[in-house]
Amino acid sequence: MNNVLARHARRARRKKGIRKGILGVPGRPRLSVFRSSKHMYAQVIDDLTGRTLLSASTTEKGVGDDNGGNIAAAAAVGTLLAERAGKAGISKVVFDRNGFRYHGRVKSLADAARKGGMEF
Repeated sequence: MNNVLARHARRARRKKGIRKGILGVPGRPRLSVFRSSKHMYAQVIDDLTGRTLLSASTTEKGVGDDNGGNIAAAAAVGTLLAERAGKAGISKVVFDRNGFRYHGRVKSLADAARKGGMEF
């Protein structure tokens, strides 16, 4: 159990350092990514008002039905998020990897969102 607590503490420390330099404003909101062992979650957040503008995850119907914890499901979340952002008129965001390394599922989500038309 000690290893789990240490891993969470290290991620919290990285997250704190990353969030110092990132601020989501109405013209360029923050795209925050969270990955659990089974699912991927992404939100577009306006930090000045403290509101989530839109979100997508593998827990939704039709996204990551067979396995929500793999790279293909993460790409599906990125594509869905970019589609929703386009409808909402959001094209530029600041990417917040939330303390996770930028590879694997996090990178797949980011690449799919870029391919869908988001800039960061």
